[in-house]
Amino acid sequence: MALTRASKTEKVKKLAAELEHSTSAIIGTFKGLTASKDFELRKTIRSAGGSYHVVKNKLAARAGEGTKVEQALKGLKGVSAVAYTSGDPVALAKALSTWVKDNAEFTFKLGIIDGKVINVAEIGDLATMPGKEELFSKLLFLINSPAQRLATVINATGRDLAVVINQGVEKGKFAGSAAPAVAEPKAEAAAPVAEAAAPAVEAAHVEESAAGEQPSGAAQPENSTASQGGEAAATNPVEG
Repeated sequence: MALTRASKTEKVKKLAAELEHSTSAIIGTFKGLTASKDFELRKTIRSAGGSYHVVKNKLAARAGEGTKVEQALKGLKGVSAVAYTSGDPVALAKALSTWVKDNAEFTFKLGIIDGKVINVAEIGDLATMPGKEELFSKLLFLINSPAQRLATVINATGRDLAVVINQGVEKGKFAGSAAPAVAEPKAEAAAPVAEAAAPAVEAAHVEESAAGEQPSGAAQPENSTASQGGEAAATNPVEG
């Protein structure tokens, strides 16, 4: 039954609203697709985060106006089915490519990613690429890898230092035996100082002894003079 103008308009509006936020789409065609296989195809596309519609070519072109998939929906011929997504285009391409391998009733026409139209061969290439999640994990690994290697080196240095210190402690390398070795040269250095000081002390004693004898030696002439004077005084009266 032919669609009325109102039904066509409503269908175009609904599809246009869904395509508005879509960034990627894959358009295909089919022949002799059973209802059960059609159900499996829709389920496969939903699991990849996409949506699926069988559309009339003119309605698809009108619904795609002003969207990022507009160029892929223009000039379509024959039976057309569009699978579109606002998520990962690689996941959608992988899911469709895997399903098509076992179901030859469905074939690709073209695709579009962020406004760039791609052909059937490029859809196959897209299906072999890593998905967004895989790319993000690889990128995070590359970002974290230098930091992890640096942390490993730092930790290894700390562990090696701890092992060296423990080995030194076990072998008594840090037992304080170096203290007497440092003190001994000081004792040996003090001995020459004491020996050098001994002659000075002896010289001081000699000088003090000489100083003590000089007054007694100087007094002797005075005593001898007095004695002589006494003797003279004693002799003079005898003569008188």
